[in-house]
Amino acid sequence: MVRRIVDGMSRGLHLDTYLLAFDTRAQSLEDRTRAGFLVRAAALAELAERGAVVEGGAGRVEVVSAEATDDRVLDGVLAELAGRPRRWKSWIRRGRDETLEAVEQRLAMLGVVTMADRDPYGPVVAQRAVAMVDPREALDLQVRVAEVARGGSPVDGVGFGDAVLVALAAHGRVRLVLSGKERKANAERIAAFTERVGERAPGLAKAVGGLGLTMVAAQGGMGGS
Repeated sequence: MVRRIVDGMSRGLHLDTYLLAFDTRAQSLEDRTRAGFLVRAAALAELAERGAVVEGGAGRVEVVSAEATDDRVLDGVLAELAGRPRRWKSWIRRGRDETLEAVEQRLAMLGVVTMADRDPYGPVVAQRAVAMVDPREALDLQVRVAEVARGGSPVDGVGFGDAVLVALAAHGRVRLVLSGKERKANAERIAAFTERVGERAPGLAKAVGGLGLTMVAAQGGMGGS
């Protein structure tokens, strides 16, 4: 598994996905809007993996266990899912900015990143500056996921978490992990990993596979769920 233990705590898919999208040279996210979609999708995948949510009728997400997960990010998303039933794609689009900021706060609490304090007398800014404490946290993960995507081990021997990370990096077009050329060269393998996401929920795999179009549609103000 790609996931590690940080200060005795398991670092989940949603936190690892943030690191995949973090440019250590620039000390910032490669694309903040894109990262919001990705961490939101990762949180949904993790809740599905834990068995907290399932895919119900008409492909809508249903909460089957509202017990606390010991992760405030996942608990926040789970509380949202308990409301009106929606499809996976809709839940990926909704609340993504709040989930992204919650992920940053969680990583700061774990000591993985630092966040600049807000200046109460300064101008209002959309988000605080975030810096990686040890860039290797992100770099090692990006290299590891790229290696999994390019081959070296059978797809069916790769864990669910790793499959999700590869699918998100590929369909989310995270260039820090895979270039466009590499995505094309490994298209069949990426498709197989995306299918693995469907082991927990077929609709989630479809939503992850369509992330590129979903991001374009959302940024262009197009509707649909």
